[in-house]
Amino acid sequence: MALALSSFAVGMIFGLGLAISEMINPARVIGFLDVAGRWDPTLMLVMGGALAITLPAFTLILRRQRPLLDGHFFLPTKRDIDRPLLLGAAVFGIGWGLGGFCPGPALAALASGSPGVLLFVCAMVIGQWLAGLYTR
Repeated sequence: MALALSSFAVGMIFGLGLAISEMINPARVIGFLDVAGRWDPTLMLVMGGALAITLPAFTLILRRQRPLLDGHFFLPTKRDIDRPLLLGAAVFGIGWGLGGFCPGPALAALASGSPGVLLFVCAMVIGQWLAGLYTR
């Protein structure tokens, strides 16, 4: 129960942070990618702030024997750059540039009730399902 409640709380804090920083607004992302036009550095500042907190916190957390609410850490073990990684990164980047959303902000933006957001999330879920079929 503690794991479910903490996951819910962290998700709510993440969504709130996305909303406050306006990262649920696709115009922010598209403005960041528009380096030849009216460039908007907001996304870079949000990412920089997140990294400034995450990097030292991650170092401290990984000094522990195990996480607070689980038996062990779940860290990636794969280190090679392969075709599925490159293809996934390309599809993610193209979708992010065209739609102005990535998965986290898209899910947080569902609360807006926007048909465009709903369409994006549906397409994202279908894409994840198809990717799962492909990798099997």
